[in-house]
Amino acid sequence: MRAVRAAFHDECATLGGVLRGLGPADLDRPTGCPPWRVRELIAHVSTGAGRLAGMLSAPAPGRAEVDAAGYFGAAKFTPEVDRARIDSARREARELPDPAAVAAEFGRAWRAADAAVGRQPADQVVRTRHGDAMALSEFLVTRVVEVGVHGLDLAAALGRAPWLTPAAAEVVAALLTGGRDVPAELGWDRLALVSRATGRVPLTGRERAVLTAAGVRWLSFGG
Repeated sequence: MRAVRAAFHDECATLGGVLRGLGPADLDRPTGCPPWRVRELIAHVSTGAGRLAGMLSAPAPGRAEVDAAGYFGAAKFTPEVDRARIDSARREARELPDPAAVAAEFGRAWRAADAAVGRQPADQVVRTRHGDAMALSEFLVTRVVEVGVHGLDLAAALGRAPWLTPAAAEVVAALLTGGRDVPAELGWDRLALVSRATGRVPLTGRERAVLTAAGVRWLSFGG
């Protein structure tokens, strides 16, 4: 779990640096996650990054039943769940009116989660808000995915080059490939794989066929 925690820390710290440099107009830019603007997407990421702090204060399930890949299942993106997710981010964004408040809340959320993880044993099990019983290490992988992949969305919305950190790219790529190498015939690095396999960059028919043949996991990120 040490490497995953380091990836979470690095990716959150990098995003935090970006947020501290935003101006008021940046928060109202549209994103590739409609209907959210940048401010709502950041609110969603903040909530997701900080979720572990509350989860670790609740009673632990007896055993893990879902892994990180299983967490990103289509059942979590029904219209009702999507609507609740959208509305929650909008409410939270309204409470953070300016870039300084947005950056401060994200910093508070992820650092509280990181500190809570540091106090747990390696075999800790948690229950997600969807009811999944997961090993803490597996759920932490999903947090790296959330911060890293939505970081790609934020970079695109802000007109910046992707800042996905090497540590986070390695964690997300390993989840997508099941720990195998990126298919050599595509000539991609991990950023290219993550961007395409998560739908942030369109795939050609050939690319999709190569990824499918290589056993890449097609995770669900929305309804």
